[in-house]
Amino acid sequence: MPRKRQQRRSVCPVACTLDVLGDKWTLLVIRDLLCGRSTFQEFLESPEGIATNILTDRLERLVGSGLVQTVPSTVRSDRHTYRLTDRGRALTPVLEAIRDWGLAHIPGTRARLKPPAAEA
Repeated sequence: MPRKRQQRRSVCPVACTLDVLGDKWTLLVIRDLLCGRSTFQEFLESPEGIATNILTDRLERLVGSGLVQTVPSTVRSDRHTYRLTDRGRALTPVLEAIRDWGLAHIPGTRARLKPPAAEA
């Protein structure tokens, strides 16, 4: 499915990136994908408690922006799973930096996002 071209507020890369990632759920869905979650149900089981309608919207946006792709499920023929594209995986250092900042500056936080294993 071709991506819809959205009008940009400006050419600022920070503003344009926030247009894609700048709500309270999107980076958590990407975090979960990086941690190995791939099904709608697995995303719902995250401790933050995302509502199904919000999750549906965020997954659709991530697929539409080319950060996530859908793959037919190997378990149920009427379902699919989600996985990051190369473009989505390129956000790994961003999530790691946010994780590291939170660990250093917000008492009581614990890391869930582990760096992906190095590929041979």
